[in-house]
Amino acid sequence: MIHSLLIANRGEIACRIIRTAQQMGIRTVAVYSDADAGALHVRMADEAVHIGPSPARESYLVGERIIAAAKATGAEAIHPGYGFLSENAAFAQAVIDAGLIWVGPKPSSIDAMGLKDAAKKLMQAAGVPTTPGYLGENQDPSFLAERAEEIGYPVLIKAVAGGGGKGMRRVDSAADFADALASCQREAAASFGNDHVLIEKYILSPRHIEVQVFGDSHGNVVHLFERDCSLQRRHQKVIEEAPAPGMDAATREAVCAAAVRAAQAVDYEGAGTIEFIADGSEGLRANRIWFMEMNTRLQVEHPVTEEITGQDLVEWQLRVASGEVLPKAQDELSIHGWAMEARLYAEDPARGFLPSIGRLDVLRFGSAHGGRIETGVHEGAEVSPFYDPMIAKVIAHGSSREQAIERLSDMLEDTAVHPVRTNAAFLVKALAHPQFVAGKVDTGLIGREGEALVQPPEPSGAALAQAAMQLVPASGVPGFRLNAAPRLRGRFLLDGETVEVPLSGHGVPQPAEFALVTDKGQAWMLTLWRRESAHGAAAGDGAILAPMPGKVVSVDVSEGQQVTRGQKLLTLEAMKMEHTLTAPFDGIVAELRAEAGAQVQVDALLVRIEEGEA
Repeated sequence: MIHSLLIANRGEIACRIIRTAQQMGIRTVAVYSDADAGALHVRMADEAVHIGPSPARESYLVGERIIAAAKATGAEAIHPGYGFLSENAAFAQAVIDAGLIWVGPKPSSIDAMGLKDAAKKLMQAAGVPTTPGYLGENQDPSFLAERAEEIGYPVLIKAVAGGGGKGMRRVDSAADFADALASCQREAAASFGNDHVLIEKYILSPRHIEVQVFGDSHGNVVHLFERDCSLQRRHQKVIEEAPAPGMDAATREAVCAAAVRAAQAVDYEGAGTIEFIADGSEGLRANRIWFMEMNTRLQVEHPVTEEITGQDLVEWQLRVASGEVLPKAQDELSIHGWAMEARLYAEDPARGFLPSIGRLDVLRFGSAHGGRIETGVHEGAEVSPFYDPMIAKVIAHGSSREQAIERLSDMLEDTAVHPVRTNAAFLVKALAHPQFVAGKVDTGLIGREGEALVQPPEPSGAALAQAAMQLVPASGVPGFRLNAAPRLRGRFLLDGETVEVPLSGHGVPQPAEFALVTDKGQAWMLTLWRRESAHGAAAGDGAILAPMPGKVVSVDVSEGQQVTRGQKLLTLEAMKMEHTLTAPFDGIVAELRAEAGAQVQVDALLVRIEEGEA
């Protein structure tokens, strides 16, 4: 058995590997860049080595530094995780040549599956069904256009060295083919250094079905059943589940057997995933599922397979890499219940899913139903612009698909992240979509329903009231009034917008400066309403106070400048939203304390306007 292990990765997968390794009594070594000096995986490991600047190309992608770190710390083996160097055959070979154990498949297996066209030819020879298409060397545009006509539109152009949706285009007619081909080739050349493409039939109701396979050095290969990863956004997986809805026993046997043949064809060792595309227009059928590609590493979504089989796939990897036989034979593996995983990202769906970076001042995960969280960050950590913005993988297991959906939704709804924006509310809506609930999902669902899914929800009255009581002093609060009901109501600012909230109960002796409202997976900041903050100033004294903590994005006036009522003074960014503060009346800028780029606290004086003329 391996005694010491270096993890050549970061984030949640590094933490995941460290946890299992330590449970097995294996000493762990982390590597980190400048940006990750205080990261969770660095804290968890027994030892950590700095390998370079923040950009991945100068740290996590520099294989020589990683191997040197393993040598310097006495690590016997290197686990690449996923992404970065995990499917780099040259790095795998360099690890082996350095006398270290590579926790992954043979370099030759990685090479064999690295190019989509070569892999498909290999699969055809092994009797694995492949999508109708053209895989040849002739890359002449007119020749490729002829092949597309023969296959029949719509077709899919794919970079042979591609991945992650890059170098991929759907083409619906011959008139669009030339432009799509040129665009695809340019993107492929820029992303992978290889502009060769293949063409295959585009499946109109596509489902993404993948099978977890595992091999050892003794010639054994097993599968651990299938996953369905059909809910995608721009070819990126959003929610994964196992098993696949609508998969009958005969179809499962056929697709899983094909996956095992695929792994055997490349003499596979370790964890791998065979990805298939299925035509779901008439349900899942064995003769309508075709090989797409193989990922020669552990997948992001491996926890759902672990949840339904009760196996630890990282432990399997470490045992296989140590030369052991697979822990289980095929007839010892079975499916128990249903599991789902959602990828919680630091991104803003309402703004085109732009990454949302910054400090995680609040980070609380929903823990209902004993769910599972895989994360690489902690409260107070920074979401960096240098890497994938994943905050966590949220995983739920249930006795049925319906129960798994309910439990995962509950966990996401109870998740609180502030001030960084997340896609949690988007995920909650996706889980509740009637087609998803019915198991009738194809890879185009989010593309068709995207507008409805990205609209931010409104907080419920109950959530507002609960948060508001954290802000109410026992002596009362400005803006209180009695309505006809008679019921006490308080006036507050919700992300800078004035709201009135019915209140009940009693205030607190020492109220908080702000409260976080969490509902339906969304988070809002609630602060007390003040005359100064409602429109940026009190009409009497002209003091413009910060309505909430934030960053001054721009200052549009200068001290001594004449301004008119309603004129823009400055812009404040808080909770990733911009708030414009304006002049309350005609006058001059008597005092200016705001500077672009500065961080300010709630109620900080930013500008003071005085009546008069300059």
